[in-house]
Amino acid sequence: MGMAIVALENGARRLTAVDDLAASEGAFPGQSMADALALLPRLKIVDAEVDEDAAALGRLADWCVRFSPNVAIDPPDGLFFDIAGCAHLWGGEAAMAATLLQRLTAQEIPARIAIADTFGAAWALARHAPETITIAQPDDEASLLSSLPVEALRLEDSQAHQLRRLGLTTIGQVAALPSIALRKRFSDDLMMRLARARGEAEEVLHFRYPPAPWSERKVFAEPIGKPEDSMLLLRDLAKALFARLERAGLGSRLFLATFYRVDGDVAVRNVRTALPAREPRRLVDLFAPKLETLDPGFGIETIVLSAGDVEPLKHAQFDLVEATVDARDADLAPLIDRLRNRFGAGEVWRAAPYPSHVPERASIRIAPLEQPHNETWRLDQSRPVRLLRWPETLDPVLAPLPDDPPRRFHWRGHAHLIRRAEGPERIGAEWWRRPWAENADDRIRDYYQVEDDSGARFWVFRTGLHGGPRDVQWWLHGFFA
Repeated sequence: MGMAIVALENGARRLTAVDDLAASEGAFPGQSMADALALLPRLKIVDAEVDEDAAALGRLADWCVRFSPNVAIDPPDGLFFDIAGCAHLWGGEAAMAATLLQRLTAQEIPARIAIADTFGAAWALARHAPETITIAQPDDEASLLSSLPVEALRLEDSQAHQLRRLGLTTIGQVAALPSIALRKRFSDDLMMRLARARGEAEEVLHFRYPPAPWSERKVFAEPIGKPEDSMLLLRDLAKALFARLERAGLGSRLFLATFYRVDGDVAVRNVRTALPAREPRRLVDLFAPKLETLDPGFGIETIVLSAGDVEPLKHAQFDLVEATVDARDADLAPLIDRLRNRFGAGEVWRAAPYPSHVPERASIRIAPLEQPHNETWRLDQSRPVRLLRWPETLDPVLAPLPDDPPRRFHWRGHAHLIRRAEGPERIGAEWWRRPWAENADDRIRDYYQVEDDSGARFWVFRTGLHGGPRDVQWWLHGFFA
């Protein structure tokens, strides 16, 4: 009976894949579903799951990064690798291709592999050469391509059909014709694809991950599983990476360690530093707690260490008498790095002034070693040591009319009897901010500093006016020392 997968292409339902039984009976990819059913009435039709197939191809591309950092997707079922500088890590091009095919076969993923000087030639040989693995030598590449069918040029079906009608069935026959004649009869697209296959024109590919110029990798003949082995190898990679950075006068604030497991899973651990760094021992110490949770599975076969956020890093000479800002930052950086990588980058910060008279907007969080901008704190205003993230409602509140401070209030179930009070300090909303509704409930606030009978000091404010359009409401916003 046979089975075929069907997808909608240019308004027509066509076969995108067929099994061996259907192929033996005359069905083929690209055939219209109507023609296929006319030939094989009992052919089982399955609708293509385009989105799921694309997602699966993306996951396969991620898995293949262990062979090359530069992997590009060629929909609907192909991948391009740039293996320049990678093949020797696997024992050469032939060994690399054999290992890749073996791994894919073990996962029941059928594949055909070709290695050539150009992506166009590799595409043609992988799909149309008779062998499962084809490695084209520079001297033999032209002869290998010449015997392939014209479809190997990645032509549209209409173009391939037109060439065959003219008796041009192979790339060699097309290449033998004068270019002027081809341009008159066919579009420039045919000439461009022929030039790309022969290496006469460049081809632009969009790699799944941008090439990382600052990276080092190790591929192991036998998988490793012990955490101490990972640490030692990571130290070796860091030394090699930092040696390159030092020669270029650069440092990095972000480091990514990628561990490729034998079973196909990929684990990534990252470390961020407050200042540009290139000290191997310090970096490995930061990675150490993150590797404690690393599951090697059946073993790790490849480790890649990459540096991001690269910037100039020059040797600094600090004043031996007076500590400078750079010297203080250098002393604090190791501590900040340990805290940020243990608790998270967003959990370690410093407060900096912000040009706003609204209390909750008067400060912002900046990086621990980042220098504040020109703004400074206003020292003529008394502000609490601790400011609540959001003001909390006080209810009930006893306060004389019309605008005196509170005499008694309840907060979180406890009553506070006020002995002393100072204020009010009126703070208006920032009307120029949008949306206006952001300040609709508290456009004007009257703040008071109050002290209860136990000596605790609070910063409270009132919104609304007695007899006004909105009811009076009291809030607690902070605490004084």
